[in-house]
Amino acid sequence: MSASFSEETFTFLRALGENNSRDWLNEHKAEYEAQVRQPALAFIRAMAPELELIAPEFTAEDRKVGGSLMRVHRDVRFSKNKLPYKTNIGIQFRHRQGKDVHAPGFYLHIEAHEVFVGAGIWHPETDTLRKIRSYIDAHPTRWQDVLEDSEFAQWFHMSGDALKRPPRGFDAGHPLIEEIKRKDFIAIAPLVPELMLEPDLPALIGGYFAVTVPLMQQLCRAIGVPY
Repeated sequence: MSASFSEETFTFLRALGENNSRDWLNEHKAEYEAQVRQPALAFIRAMAPELELIAPEFTAEDRKVGGSLMRVHRDVRFSKNKLPYKTNIGIQFRHRQGKDVHAPGFYLHIEAHEVFVGAGIWHPETDTLRKIRSYIDAHPTRWQDVLEDSEFAQWFHMSGDALKRPPRGFDAGHPLIEEIKRKDFIAIAPLVPELMLEPDLPALIGGYFAVTVPLMQQLCRAIGVPY
């Protein structure tokens, strides 16, 4: 099976967005399997050697449940939006020591009208967040060098939630206080959706991930896991 996606993948995602119900997805399970899940699992398998080259501590797991492919079901317990399904494909290649989406990881997001790659840590737990902030505080030059790398700055931007005020215990005058105020440490690069149709997609995505290696190295060092 090809390790890229198809026009049918995007057609299905658009249709799911217009018919976001359990009855509709139950009626279209075969299309979901053929146009979304199987291509995603093939892509994940093809990413394993790419990750081995640039990030051997990160895994590509092609399990249908609990692997790199994120579940299509939304967690609606605490949300006003009760639509049952995500209308995107989410693929995360997590660190071997990570247990969930809050672990360090590389990410690919495919939606009908938005595609991007990401790298970093999203919504880290309190202890992990403290370690990253303390690391930036103690090693501002290392962090600044990552952000000012020409290739990184050309393709990626830092994103996610941040505090409005400096966290307790950190100097408001710190040269990187805006970085320390972050609650997410993720870098994002938007992509054109047509790129997902390329036959050499794993190599292309691996190339984007490679640009973020310095960032991932610093994050792993900050939280005390090997890179």
